[in-house]
Amino acid sequence: MNLRDLRYLVAVADHRHFGRAAEACYVSQPTLSAQIKKLEKELGVQLVERNPRHVMMTAVGDQVVERARTVLHEVDGIRDLARGARDPEAGALRIGLFPTLAPYLLPHVVPHLHERYPDLELLLVELKSEDVLQQLRDGQLDVGILARPVPDEGLRTIDLFTEDFVLAVPDAHPLAGRPGPVPAAALDGEKVLLLEDGHCLRDQALEVCKRFGATERGGFRATSLETLRQMVVAGVGITLLPELAVRPPVAMPEGLRVLRFADPVPHRRIAMVWRTGSAYDGFLPKLADVFADVPDGYVHPAA
Repeated sequence: MNLRDLRYLVAVADHRHFGRAAEACYVSQPTLSAQIKKLEKELGVQLVERNPRHVMMTAVGDQVVERARTVLHEVDGIRDLARGARDPEAGALRIGLFPTLAPYLLPHVVPHLHERYPDLELLLVELKSEDVLQQLRDGQLDVGILARPVPDEGLRTIDLFTEDFVLAVPDAHPLAGRPGPVPAAALDGEKVLLLEDGHCLRDQALEVCKRFGATERGGFRATSLETLRQMVVAGVGITLLPELAVRPPVAMPEGLRVLRFADPVPHRRIAMVWRTGSAYDGFLPKLADVFADVPDGYVHPAA
């Protein structure tokens, strides 16, 4: 038994498909399949049920996978310790961000990171929030940039900033000509376009709608903020967008009006998260300072 075979087994459990598991492990499918069979022969039990249409783990296979994850996590931790001890500012750092933040925050942050830490290799991954948390716990990521609330168990969290929500309406909407900030109560009775399930922004927007009397527009759920933006331009409805998504260098389409809210302004809190005891424990608060350094007026500094 070796670590490589355990990684192959975990990949099969995660993907439930030999082809996709092989792609994730950067090996051919025959190679991965042969190593799984070799592991089964060594252990003397069947770990994987192979059917024409789907792959399932046996009962003992699930138990082996659970322990394999623990072993691999500890091994990755050993590597992290060694890498962090050598030079945390010159290693490779795996950072996960969620899709409604990553493309709008990174243009402001990455140039400063390269300038301040020229030898630091950034491996940036865009994932939904629950996947960032899972990969953080599994050791596949070193850092997560997430919206609060964030589970505290086994994790350290530093608040970066607070980001306001704005209201995006088509030019023909009655609110479009309203001067100055609009009260959140203006949402009362409105039907708001939202993202599909799995996006934390959807949950945040639903909470705002619930507080101020708006409801979700039925029959449509977007996969991205860009789709939401285009649906507003097309006059399908209105939506809530985070402030960074309407600021340069983001190009705003014609036919869309951005309205800011009067106090109390709906917002979300953005934080940096990592595992307690990470090899980067001493370095990540410094990194958080760079991620929090967004142009004045775009966000509100954390207290």
